[in-house]
Amino acid sequence: MNEEVEFVLDTAKEAMNGAIAHLEKELKTIRAGKATPAMLSTVMVDYYGSQTPLAQVANVNTPDARTLSIQPWEKNMLQEIEKAIQMANLGFNPMNNGDVIMINVPPLTEERRRNLAKQAKAEAEDAKVGVRNDRKEANNELKKLDISEDMLKIAEDEVQKLTDSFTKLIDDKLAVKEKEILTI
Repeated sequence: MNEEVEFVLDTAKEAMNGAIAHLEKELKTIRAGKATPAMLSTVMVDYYGSQTPLAQVANVNTPDARTLSIQPWEKNMLQEIEKAIQMANLGFNPMNNGDVIMINVPPLTEERRRNLAKQAKAEAEDAKVGVRNDRKEANNELKKLDISEDMLKIAEDEVQKLTDSFTKLIDDKLAVKEKEILTI
């Protein structure tokens, strides 16, 4: 294959890897019953007028499987952090003891588990759509190149193989997450 075709394939692979990375990030925020600092990764705190990720203003730890502990680096940030967690609408009830904010992660109900599994499926489907869009873009780029019909067909087959492998990877990641969510 010529360099232009290789470049298009590499670009498509990079874009598809981006879809996988985004999926992994989204799946981490879907809690599966165990407390993890990633559950609070979407929380933005008003830090002196600018929206700042919680992890940049406090230490987030898990003393046990059902508890999150948030230790702000500045004591005066306790109320702001507590407010930000409530505004993030994650279903948590933060408790402020004056030094640390503690969150007891409630066990998931069967209905909540099913909803989380649906949410994970939706994220996986979004990732698949992204991969298919990357395939379409790559095929369009290949058609613009000055290459033979045979070379175009071979290159499009390579793009399809890439698409299939990334789609399988998405399905595998979804299966792992669903098992994690639905396991009590």
